[in-house]
Amino acid sequence: MNLVYEKLQKCYESYKAKIDFTPKVALVLGSGLGDYADDIRVADTLDYHDIEGFPVSTVPGHKGRFIFGYVGEVPVVCMQGRVHYYEGYPMEDGVLPTRLMKMMGAEVLFLTNASGGINWDFRAGDFMLITDHISCFAPNPLIGPNADEFGVRFPDMTSVYDEDLQEIIRNKAKEQRIDLKEGVYVQLTGPSFESPAEIRMLRTLGADAVGMSTVVEAIVAN
Repeated sequence: MNLVYEKLQKCYESYKAKIDFTPKVALVLGSGLGDYADDIRVADTLDYHDIEGFPVSTVPGHKGRFIFGYVGEVPVVCMQGRVHYYEGYPMEDGVLPTRLMKMMGAEVLFLTNASGGINWDFRAGDFMLITDHISCFAPNPLIGPNADEFGVRFPDMTSVYDEDLQEIIRNKAKEQRIDLKEGVYVQLTGPSFESPAEIRMLRTLGADAVGMSTVVEAIVAN
């Protein structure tokens, strides 16, 4: 058996032994957004430490647990705290939570993060809808032996971010009078922030925002 899949299976069995809940939607709550989980109707929680073999977040402000509950009538699983490549974990561990939430039953994934806006038209605090991405220096999470359970060997990345969901987000932003920006998000490894020369390079590549997560999770989810 593929070793990465075997580890994932053990995490899933550990989860099933403790939690009886099937989410339809998964949310990864980025830095500063963890409190959103306090607003949902919570059914259960599971600390990352309590899942056998699960990578544990070391970043301050990331609580490191799954929240299971309901937004309206929709069953959701929220990650309060993600695992980053810069924490020293191998990339397959960094994307293990994404694969685990799919195995739990989630069909839709919302990825959020706190990132740096490098588009000259952006201001601190803006919301940006990711329409495409660039992976820069971060190893592709699909490198290594491919397990058929994860998908095809050479997946198409033309439409990673679902256009129907994008339209729903645009409409809701208008309803809430949120000035929603759109753009291309680029992931670097971190943990150091980018140099001025690197920012110039990223602007030249067509990036609007830069951060240290999200792209690798989107690749795996797609």
